[in-house]
Amino acid sequence: MFALAMALPAICKADAIPCQDLERRYDLVRATAVAIEIASQSFVAADNGCDALLGRLLDAGATPLARDREGDTALARAARAGHASTVQFLLTRGADAEQRNLQGATALFVATQANRTRIVQILAEAGAKTDAPGRSGVSPLSAAAFNGNLRLLEMFLARGADPSGRDATGKSAIVYAAARGFLPIVRRLLDADVDPNQRYANELTLLMWAAGHSLDAPESDGLQIVELLLQKGAPVNAVDDRGRSALMNAAELGHAVIVRRLLAAGADPALRDKDGKTAADLADGEPVRLALAGG
Repeated sequence: MFALAMALPAICKADAIPCQDLERRYDLVRATAVAIEIASQSFVAADNGCDALLGRLLDAGATPLARDREGDTALARAARAGHASTVQFLLTRGADAEQRNLQGATALFVATQANRTRIVQILAEAGAKTDAPGRSGVSPLSAAAFNGNLRLLEMFLARGADPSGRDATGKSAIVYAAARGFLPIVRRLLDADVDPNQRYANELTLLMWAAGHSLDAPESDGLQIVELLLQKGAPVNAVDDRGRSALMNAAELGHAVIVRRLLAAGADPALRDKDGKTAADLADGEPVRLALAGG
């Protein structure tokens, strides 16, 4: 449903034992190691935050500009793993903060995806662009919104990010926040003058996204976003290019509480989509069916 991928699982934070083990392994092969092996070791050292080993590998010929099979540099890998000292060290050794991987993401975007707030700050302070998009044109602002990271969102806005900017899939930061139930993010973006009644790809409105929010979001947060959008004048019976309304989306996702709120706001349960289906036809679960029946 979303163009923006979830953040990759964080690599475990390094401690002295893995780094010592990696150094011992390197010592065993150092005399005969070829360039590709040294480069590979530098990626592992970056993953684990082993700055001393990384320094040795760079001195032995590894370049901070080398890329792995995914196009990630040691800097991007350290950024994803959350190793602040390693990121800072690599920057002093010539790493390029604007270098992109095969998905078009810079180290700052990778760090934003992984919710590494401190790393993003370090990279931004070092001059990394905070508006460089990743895959599908998704901006760091949208990545922060997807993760519900208000601190990063505020930082990007302060640095001039366009709160209404869209990616290649036609979505902006507030769409990701509404669809995932992040009320503080939605509020902040509305305060930044994002139009609450804007149409997005496939003629979807924010109310439609919020009404059909992801199932892992707290129902109370989804309801509050719906309430906020209704207060902002969101048209309750607007339909997308399939003829689906916010009520239909809520019914299909099983959000009975939101179904009740939309009905109270004047949502029409008799509306039919282009397949001839009503909200009741799409309803998932008995609570939704009862709500639609007025029970």
